[in-house]
Amino acid sequence: MADKEFRRIRTKFVEKISLPVLKQLLDDLLEDGVLNDGETESILNENNNRADQARCLADNLRRKGDKACRKMIDHLQERDKTLYEELGLAAPQLAPSAIQGPTIEAFWKEKMNDNSVYTVTKNNIRSRVALLITNIKFTNERLNRQGAEKDEENMEKLLTTLGYEVVKHTNLTAEKIDKALSEFSKHPKLTETDSVVVVIMSHGKFGAVLGVNWKQDDEKPDEFPIDKIYTHLASQKCPALLDKPKIIIIQACRGEERGAVLISTDSTVPCVDAPQPGPSASVCEENIEEDALQCVHKEKDFISLLSCTPDTVSYRRPDAGSFLIQYIDEIFSTRANADDIEELFRKVMQRFENFSFSNKRQMPCKDRCTLPKRFYFFPGL
Repeated sequence: MADKEFRRIRTKFVEKISLPVLKQLLDDLLEDGVLNDGETESILNENNNRADQARCLADNLRRKGDKACRKMIDHLQERDKTLYEELGLAAPQLAPSAIQGPTIEAFWKEKMNDNSVYTVTKNNIRSRVALLITNIKFTNERLNRQGAEKDEENMEKLLTTLGYEVVKHTNLTAEKIDKALSEFSKHPKLTETDSVVVVIMSHGKFGAVLGVNWKQDDEKPDEFPIDKIYTHLASQKCPALLDKPKIIIIQACRGEERGAVLISTDSTVPCVDAPQPGPSASVCEENIEEDALQCVHKEKDFISLLSCTPDTVSYRRPDAGSFLIQYIDEIFSTRANADDIEELFRKVMQRFENFSFSNKRQMPCKDRCTLPKRFYFFPGL
């Protein structure tokens, strides 16, 4: 579907389209009857810069549906073939829901013969479950997160496409977030699933996400410590997830600092001493004794992606949602059929290298990654 394809490329289209090509596309769409005179003038005259004009055009076309998006894509191929190919439109990429048949089957069988890959069975995939928590409306209305509805919608669709039953909660206090995680850790499907995904989207500060009743000067502020996610899902409290990937995505600020700094172009990078090798395995083994009780790792098989680096803010558009969720949707929708979760997260981070709106910068970071193997979603299996 062209509208889904255009949704995938929207962010990069806005960043890359030149003003002359944008005006040519508007003329083409006006001639086709996709846009009328008023809409064309509004796009050009009511937006302050090229990026806002492109964004307005993109959102206008998405509202008009598949046919309008297809005409846009066809005209882009004629007007700017280089950009058309850069956006990945020249050779259509398969979305996860479209990957079926022998291709994904052969890929899955190949990976299941690799001991460095987590085992995934078809029964596991049918038992997948994910937790999605989105805080949109707060007691203090000035904290309302406009555009977060779009994030919730996009994440639910993506998780469903990847084979997860989505347990969804909206507008929770910290206490209810904790309760939702506790209940999720006892979900009956966890015994058979190969993995879980937990997505929490709210305002935040370093080490915590905010509940909907959060107030600045409360003696006991409505804050949920992120560490509790790991407590609820780790080996001791959730043995059903032992040795299974637990994927955590947090869309929330981690402080109030901006993620941009000014640097001198002739600065040098200080040297760092290489770590000294530790004792060999043979030496260590001499001091190990066996116990009758089985020991397991307190925390293993986690991987987390946080929307920004410590102490900095993350950004969201009221009309389209947060940039992190947009980029996750874009990357996962085109690459989950081929890449493992760490590579998917790396590609999402790579999208932020060129993230530039005025003096704003944002860089997500992986955190507490304890995956000893590679995990693939195998969408469509």
